[in-house]
Order: sequence, then structure tokens, then C-alpha cells
Amino acid sequence: MASRQQFNPAQAHGQGQAKAERAAESARSTAHSAVNKAENAAQRTHQKAQEQESGSFLQQTGEKVAHMTQGAVDGVKNTLGIGEQKK
Repeated sequence: MASRQQFNPAQAHGQGQAKAERAAESARSTAHSAVNKAENAAQRTHQKAQEQESGSFLQQTGEKVAHMTQGAVDGVKNTLGIGEQKK
């Protein structure tokens, strides 16, 4: 007769927990990558804005976009618990 494996709740729990941890780590990695890309985009926008004339419309618009992007990046970081908490 062939032996049958019996359901082991502790083993199933451990496997589920390990799978959840791998998924969470993957999500954190993806979030870090997205944050880095957004930060780089904000920095490039800010640099481009500084290259324009002091009072130009493009500079003002670029600075607004850079600030909004940085705010969004900070919000994502704080939501994910990877940003600095401001007091």
C-alpha cells in the first residue's frame, strides 16, 4: 500500500508565512525601485527648471512639478514605512 501524506497545519502555516514574506519583500523592492525612479525624475525636472531663466513660466512650472513629485514620493515612502518620519 502507498502511504499518504497527512495534512500538517504547522507546516502549512510555515509555508504560507514564508510565501507571504517573499511577497512582501518583492513589494518592498518594487516600491523602492518606483521611489528611486520618481526621485530621479523629480531631480531631473528640478535641474531643468534651474537651467531656465529665473522668472520664466517653464521654470515655475518645472519647480511646481518637482515639488509635487517630491511630495508624492515622500507620501509613498511614509505609507510603506521607508521614509523619514517628520515631526
